Amino acid sequence: MEKDIFALRNCGNNPLWVEPPGHRLVNLDAVSHLTDYQKSIGRRVRKGSVVDWLAAFEDAGLLFSVNIFSNSLTRISVNPRKVYCIDHALAASVSSGILTNRDSLLENLVFTALRRVTQEIFYYKTKTNREVDLVALLPSVPSQERAVRLVQVCASLADPRVKQSEVRSLSEAMVELAVTEGTIVTWRTDETIPVGFGSIQVVPVWRFLLEMEP
Repeated sequence: MEKDIFALRNCGNNPLWVEPPGHRLVNLDAVSHLTDYQKSIGRRVRKGSVVDWLAAFEDAGLLFSVNIFSNSLTRISVNPRKVYCIDHALAASVSSGILTNRDSLLENLVFTALRRVTQEIFYYKTKTNREVDLVALLPSVPSQERAVRLVQVCASLADPRVKQSEVRSLSEAMVELAVTEGTIVTWRTDETIPVGFGSIQVVPVWRFLLEMEP
């Protein structure tokens, strides 16, 4: 399969498929991280080649790239894209045991669920440079404004410092984007957190996936 993908784009040999850095798939600067990873295992590659390989996988529907959410074309062009795999299990199966980050696996799973509902998915940076993992523009409903869904992904909120950080990032984005409800997807936690501009629903991933079913 990989030979067909790269033959179509004339990308040459693809070391990413031999031993892909699965733990880097859900990452802001995918190109830089993939290039650095290849160098760390003794492969000298150009960033331009990595860009071509990622584009080939995206053309084949195996990867999706996500831009920052902004009205500024300049800001979009200078900020890195996040990269997700079409199937988190596929990423894990070809990572030779490297993919052990539960947050990355969960974020990829949440992304693919949202992707079945809308193609307009982004990430967001607040004015204080805090990141919200996913911003989804949901299909419009007649006589209603288009809904914006803010989703933060965190495997566990057991650590109070992690919980505080995730809630602060999401609540800042809610204020800046005038969204009254945000979502934090976890593996198991289920609670509602009141914040100044509205509320944050903390939901286990199984419930979120059921919500995303058409």
